[in-house]
Amino acid sequence: MEYRGRASFPLPRRPLESPSGSRFAGSGVRSSARNFVLERLFKAPSTSVLKVVMDDKSEEVLQDFRIPDYILVPGSKVKTASHIPSCPVIAFINTKSGGQLGGELLITYCSLLSKNQVFDLGKNSPDKVLHQLYATLEVLKSTGDVLAGEVQKKLRIIVAGGDGTAGWLLGVISDLKLPKPPPVATVPLGTGNNLPFSFGWGKKNPGTDRQSVLSFLNQVKIAKEMKMDSWHMIMRMKTPKQGACDPIAPLELPHSLHAFHRVSVTDKLNMEGCHTFRGGFWNYFSMGMDAQVSYAFHSDRKSHPEKFKNQLVNQTTYLKLASTQGWFCPSLRHPSSRNMAQLTKVKIMRKHGKWEDLNIPHSIRSIVCLNLPSFSGGLNPWGNPNQRKSAYRDLTPPYVDDGLLEIVGFRNAWHGLVLLSSKGHGTRLAQTNRVRFEFHKGAADHTFMRMDGEPWKQPLPVDDDTVVVEISPSSQVTMLATPLCQSKSIHDPSSPTVCRDNYDSSSEEECGEDWEERRKFGAADTFKIPDGVEISHLS
Repeated sequence: MEYRGRASFPLPRRPLESPSGSRFAGSGVRSSARNFVLERLFKAPSTSVLKVVMDDKSEEVLQDFRIPDYILVPGSKVKTASHIPSCPVIAFINTKSGGQLGGELLITYCSLLSKNQVFDLGKNSPDKVLHQLYATLEVLKSTGDVLAGEVQKKLRIIVAGGDGTAGWLLGVISDLKLPKPPPVATVPLGTGNNLPFSFGWGKKNPGTDRQSVLSFLNQVKIAKEMKMDSWHMIMRMKTPKQGACDPIAPLELPHSLHAFHRVSVTDKLNMEGCHTFRGGFWNYFSMGMDAQVSYAFHSDRKSHPEKFKNQLVNQTTYLKLASTQGWFCPSLRHPSSRNMAQLTKVKIMRKHGKWEDLNIPHSIRSIVCLNLPSFSGGLNPWGNPNQRKSAYRDLTPPYVDDGLLEIVGFRNAWHGLVLLSSKGHGTRLAQTNRVRFEFHKGAADHTFMRMDGEPWKQPLPVDDDTVVVEISPSSQVTMLATPLCQSKSIHDPSSPTVCRDNYDSSSEEECGEDWEERRKFGAADTFKIPDGVEISHLS
């Protein structure tokens, strides 16, 4: 039976032949041939059509992150924007971090965003970039540019690198003294990645493909803001009567700690006859066993950078160094003069602005002053003390914005490995808003210190002089946190209630010292990378 004209029901179909085959015979074959052609027309391009649709969707999403070039490039012609971005971003990438990942990430970000809003930290100084950006925004706002006002209000910063790189950027932002500093999201490209892990961005190096970066941008868009304390550190030592003028070689210093000749001579924190060093940190300051291992690691990495391009290899090297240095059996390999109780006298300030002596057990070989719940690659030295013990010892839950440091001690490397268990923790020594370490002449002529992942070898007194290290609150910066955030805020309604009657804010009014001078640390004074320091030395 043959059907002619348009049929309102399916046409009979026969097995299809290749178009290049023999001659088709009969109208049924003609119908089959027509179906064959239709299927080829509509089925073959389906993948490419879907890709176009997805690309269009991606472009639409990316408009929320892009900033027009006339805002980013001074002197550009002002254009009327058709779309106001809901989450404008500026990305800073340390291309030396993460082996080759930093360079690959730079390429991907440039392909997704405007190349003028992505900066290679090896070529662009972040303080100059942000200073120019905010100056341009202010000029445009004064002319009534609505988009400039929205960008300034909604701007978010992305920094890709290790903890040292992130600390550098946070210092730059602090130094700008903006009424509303932009919040910061951190991409984990280092070895420890304590800052990214603390705020939910993970501790493993990320993917660098288009989809991974787009997913990260979407997380930045919905991330919540969280305040984080920053801490000021000052170190004084007597000028040596003989020998070199500078007690620590400039390249030995971490980028966040500046030597006396970099501090203003009018600074009231200077003292006649003393070298003054000052700096700041966000995550931790430590000394002793852990800092010595870190110092050996960094020294080796500077000498042989080609061996340290893999995160897993780096972490394994850390463990090997701890073993070879004897920290798994320190009582056999290291003299008791290396114990913290023998090296330093510790004082803390808790009540009414008065210093109290802190008793350090003789077995402690490492002390960590902790601000975030992440140390040495995601470990939490403070742990989670139960409420009964906390109340008995006058401790509060640890928060990143409560103006308190948690001070923890470790006996050896085995003690550190205890942190791998869910209830593991170091020796909880104290919580305080200010701490002072005083080093006097002893059996050891040096120790090792570390600040936010950057270690150095610290000379100790050889006569009757004293080396003083003092840590106090500085200010706060704003971080971006994901739902996986490990840090807790005192302002979070879900956080336990904290009683802080024992801590007197009047302690900030210190014995004639200028508190505003104490708060001034940032890119211009402290976090600006000194000339001659290779950016690859940052974590």
